[in-house]
Amino acid sequence: MESPKSKLPNDSERIGNGTSNLNVIGVGSGCGDIDLKILSALHHKYPEMTVDNEVIEPNPQQLRDYRDLVSQTPGLDYVTFIWNEMTAEEFEEQWKENKRTKKADLIHMFQMMYFVKDPEATVSFFQSLLNKNGRLLITLYSGNIGWVKMLDAFSNQLGTAELNRSTDDIKRFLDSKGVRYQSHNLPAKVDITKCFIEGDEDGELMLDFLTQVLHFSKTASPELKAKILEFLHCPEVSVESNGKVLMNADSELIVLEQLT
Repeated sequence: MESPKSKLPNDSERIGNGTSNLNVIGVGSGCGDIDLKILSALHHKYPEMTVDNEVIEPNPQQLRDYRDLVSQTPGLDYVTFIWNEMTAEEFEEQWKENKRTKKADLIHMFQMMYFVKDPEATVSFFQSLLNKNGRLLITLYSGNIGWVKMLDAFSNQLGTAELNRSTDDIKRFLDSKGVRYQSHNLPAKVDITKCFIEGDEDGELMLDFLTQVLHFSKTASPELKAKILEFLHCPEVSVESNGKVLMNADSELIVLEQLT
């Protein structure tokens, strides 16, 4: 599934104001492609600044891919990478055990809040790490998109109760606590045409991703697969255009400032 283009908040010129070094934390950085786009955007705005980029990623293969990407990308001499092969919860536990006091100018969480046990606690902890002009960026799929609706509709059969989180859940928590935030829509469409082609290898992989079930077509009952494909093809989830089935995959960027 394609990821929306990285976006910095409109008032990002305040980030790191008066400093010569930016402290950045990427939570659930994956293979690093989004991180490097964000670093590039920061370098474009602040060409004279150096960056300490702390990476939090529990998947060892993705962390290796990230390191390889860094080694193959020229012009990153302004960045110092700090590698953490751990979950967000493990990072928080280690941070508190070591009594670290370093503050961050920018923390970004791209499509990773589905995988934390307590999203409210995770958001609160990382927001507490922000510097005076720091920003926490949280990106999740919008609550009205087809993928979230599908995970919700078939959560019992797929075991995806925790994965159908959306920005609606995060904003509901923030509103209940009176926490101020900005919100930006990130529209996107995903081509899921191959999901409907029996035996198509790419389509099978896409179905695995959408259902979060490995080898879904081989393990699911024919009835469940048919129901999910019917759901994915319904008008509230996707549209047909030029012979392609395009699923709505809009995301939302939530921007938080330092706790006051």
